[in-house]
Amino acid sequence: MKNETEKDLFGICPYFTSQKVLSGKWALLILHHLAEQTLRFKELERELAPITQATLTKQLRNLEEHGLITRTVYNTIPPKVEYSLSELGGQFKPVLDSLEKWGDLYIAHMEKKDV
Repeated sequence: MKNETEKDLFGICPYFTSQKVLSGKWALLILHHLAEQTLRFKELERELAPITQATLTKQLRNLEEHGLITRTVYNTIPPKVEYSLSELGGQFKPVLDSLEKWGDLYIAHMEKKDV
């Protein structure tokens, strides 16, 4: 029954849809880095250390499948693959900016609690 509920809510409820598209521990960080610049796989992997290759691959495929990033393959030896935000992913930039501001506020809140 749970799968039916998920199927019923995806594409209808904006909160459920957003949560599903952005699922994964690394999704927001990947979008953050790609909002700054186009990156190759190894560059992303370095930025996101200690992420594993398998996890990064899975997260990139998910974001590409949902249309938030584009994967460009260049026919060179060795093969060159770059990742960037798609047009839809670029529209997510204000959300990333808002999350950064809120995160800064929350960090300040936590620091006050520790004093």
